[in-house]
Amino acid sequence: MTRIVLASSNPGKLAEFNDLLADSGLQVDSGLQVEPQSAFNVPDAEETGLTFVENALLKARHASRISGLPALADDSGLCVAHLRGAPGLYSARYSGTHGDNASNNARLLRELDGVPTGQRGAFFICVLVLLQHADDPAPVIAEGRWHGHVLTEQRGTHGFGYDPLFLPEDETVSAAELPPGLKNRISHRGRALALLRSQLGEVHR
Repeated sequence: MTRIVLASSNPGKLAEFNDLLADSGLQVDSGLQVEPQSAFNVPDAEETGLTFVENALLKARHASRISGLPALADDSGLCVAHLRGAPGLYSARYSGTHGDNASNNARLLRELDGVPTGQRGAFFICVLVLLQHADDPAPVIAEGRWHGHVLTEQRGTHGFGYDPLFLPEDETVSAAELPPGLKNRISHRGRALALLRSQLGEVHR
């Protein structure tokens, strides 16, 4: 069994990852034992990248260097076309305070006030990076996108972040109204993890 560190301190993200990893078979198939970075006293990395890929790499290398273990990192966010991709990289701190979901959602609603449904298109993106060690020159990288649009009011109590404001394509309920198991299968993070699993299968062939 290979121990790896999950480079995140976000409680909502950690809970979602635990469910996703349990359901995906990734741990069993790949012999991975995933542990949160808090178990190794790893502080959050400074996210200075200009893309989701760069930030995921920064977080993975930071966690791997401190823990001495392989690392799995995620960088994700909501990109709204009308706002030229915002909140984007700054999704978790859109309102100025990191992790303040209520304020972030309130700001997004203000920014889109009066914008018609047809112009509220958006997608969630998740980039996963798996490193064997801090200086790994060939990381495994997987990206998942989940398209939909931003609602005019919050709906639902599941999930976290912008889930109450996101209506996925081909759904009649928000991401926060979806059963957690279904959301995990069809979300950006679920899609990225499924791709990562298939890529690891190729790597280990």
